[in-house]
Amino acid sequence: MKKPHHLVSRLIGLVVLAGAVLGVILWAPWASGGPAKLAYLTVKVDKGSIAAKVTATGTLSPRNTVQVGAQVSGRVIELDVDFNDHVKKGQVIARLDPSVLAAQVTQVRAGLALARANQVKAEAQARDAQRQYDRQKALRAQDLNAVIDVEAAETTLDAAKASVVAAKAQVQQSAASLSQAETNVSYTTISSPVDGVVISRAVDVGQTVAASLQAPTLFTIAEDLALMQIDTSVAEGDIGQLKADMPVEFSVDAFPERTFTGKVRQIRNSPTTVSGVVTYNAVIDVANPDGALRPGMTANVTFVLAEVKDATRVAASALRFRPSPEALKVIFPDGRPGGGTRPAGAGGPIAEGADAPRAKSDKKTVWKLVNGQPVPVRVKVGLSDGSLTQITEGELAAGDELVTEITGLPASATTTKSSTSGKSAPRPPGPF
Repeated sequence: MKKPHHLVSRLIGLVVLAGAVLGVILWAPWASGGPAKLAYLTVKVDKGSIAAKVTATGTLSPRNTVQVGAQVSGRVIELDVDFNDHVKKGQVIARLDPSVLAAQVTQVRAGLALARANQVKAEAQARDAQRQYDRQKALRAQDLNAVIDVEAAETTLDAAKASVVAAKAQVQQSAASLSQAETNVSYTTISSPVDGVVISRAVDVGQTVAASLQAPTLFTIAEDLALMQIDTSVAEGDIGQLKADMPVEFSVDAFPERTFTGKVRQIRNSPTTVSGVVTYNAVIDVANPDGALRPGMTANVTFVLAEVKDATRVAASALRFRPSPEALKVIFPDGRPGGGTRPAGAGGPIAEGADAPRAKSDKKTVWKLVNGQPVPVRVKVGLSDGSLTQITEGELAAGDELVTEITGLPASATTTKSSTSGKSAPRPPGPF
């Protein structure tokens, strides 16, 4: 009865032994660094435009605006234009009550008449004084009067002449006052100084404006809303890359689907500092033929520093990818890409060890997938927009697949540039 139990025990032992042997067989390739079932995540090389850009925000405003104010005080009795109205140069846009100023004109005009009458009186007295002086001189020549009489007549004549000069000056002063009073009356009629569009009105009919210290603004007129500008705040770290006539693209929240264009007119030297951040104003000229853009809109501006229309482009992740020495040993067990034969575009043989000398170069290495096998390719980069980079030299063509990550590696073979501890991993062997 014990024999069946003994047989079962032996069968269980054989199954355990077979499982152990199978586990060793499956684990052996990983432990020895042999072939592994690898998978490659790739991105494709393509052709297209690429541009280096700087971004900033700004505010739209008319290129030329005129603030129309009142030069005299008074009550607004008439408004002939409103917001968004188009006006012509010289067109009446408002009137102030002229009654007080008209009364001043009447008063000054009366003063001018009095001054003119005083001038006539002074001239008559001067003529009489001249006759008296001539008579006294004649009598003195006949020795019929005293010298003092001639001197008295001469003094009276001089005083009369001075009175005439004073009377003429008073007439001129009164005339100037009249002209000023009449001009003030004309200021009660307010006209547009330019052709344009009313973008702001600050008064209503019946409101009194006081111009004792400064001219109060009644209207703001944009000379031409078809020509606008953007005042941007560009960080000091980017301002050195900007220059006049540089092309600009921008968008506004009102039309998120549209892209507008402009051109840098001026980069102003006056800095603005807010919370320790220094910015400069880059002024951008913008055409607004359809009137879609309005003053005060916030513009999200992109300055195009450089652009290439038909560039060979690769993703930045392909340029950052660098397999670790352990990963290279798994991918290339014989130590050379392509099984010991240097493939086309390869950057060179894989050197032994991670500390192999690396020649200084302005080139970078990408890993192109050729017949399912990654091959290092040396390339020279050009323009970059942060996500895509132009390739100026190297054996790459549109459609080539570049490795960005390797999966299926054993835990001991990493493919990233940094280890889990945060320290830099050893450089991969070879000149790439």
